[in-house]
Amino acid sequence: MYDPAQLRTFLAVAQTLSFTQAARRLGVRQSTVSQHVRRLEEAAGRLLFTRDTHSVELTEDGEAMLGFARTILEAHERAAAFFTGTRLRGRLRFGASEDFVLTRLPEILESFRRDHPEVDLELTVELSGTLHEQLAAGRLDLVLAKRPAGARGSALGKLVWQDSLSWIGAPQLRLDPDRPVPLIVFPPPGITRARALEVLEAHGRAWRIVCTSTSLSGLVAAARAGLGVMAHTRGLIPPGLTPVPARAGLPELGDVDFVLLHGHRAGVPRGTQEAAEALAASILAGGDRLHRPAGSL
Repeated sequence: MYDPAQLRTFLAVAQTLSFTQAARRLGVRQSTVSQHVRRLEEAAGRLLFTRDTHSVELTEDGEAMLGFARTILEAHERAAAFFTGTRLRGRLRFGASEDFVLTRLPEILESFRRDHPEVDLELTVELSGTLHEQLAAGRLDLVLAKRPAGARGSALGKLVWQDSLSWIGAPQLRLDPDRPVPLIVFPPPGITRARALEVLEAHGRAWRIVCTSTSLSGLVAAARAGLGVMAHTRGLIPPGLTPVPARAGLPELGDVDFVLLHGHRAGVPRGTQEAAEALAASILAGGDRLHRPAGSL
């Protein structure tokens, strides 16, 4: 009843809330995206999106279609693998940034391992900047990481979603406008670190680093203790921390992209390429779950 190609397009639009970004992710024209969505809405007999010249939003029926679309596509992929007699095999080195440790990425990886038990999956959790370096050096095959918002080009990866960065800290934290901003940061080459320092310097705001850690849990512990503020994705704020009020006068941090990047080293085994493509498809299909905290509905 529902065409898999149309369902994949629907998921891309639902995750990016943009027909333009969905077309870029899928490598098709925007008119094709519009056509797929229109035909899916005709098949369902329901409006799945409300849209105007400025925004795209899921309707209640569109929210319901999310779960059905993922289930249908997963069943379609399992059936295709069964009847073609193909089973993915190979070694896949996958890197994910620290941000996803507290999200529902583990659920997606668990589902992938269940569907492809013969893939030897090696997970590396690191800073986004470090993952980009390791991918370029040929030490990883697939990476899910941050990049500065607005970067374009296929070499920069497929956009999974975009979110704004926010200054966060303990609810009881109060900043003295006459003293340097106390910063809790990842070490270089952390992307959020670089962005925080860049905007503070651009606005002439003095700062000092009060905590550095390669572990997100370490940064969160320092922030909960009230040592200072940290730049973090607004949609993934850890429990016990809140956005710093605007009255603190901290400059806007802007947006950040979360992207999937494939390695391009010579001589990559076919099994590794196919495994990377399968995991990338699973992540893109479940992208809306990646910006929900673990344990959320």
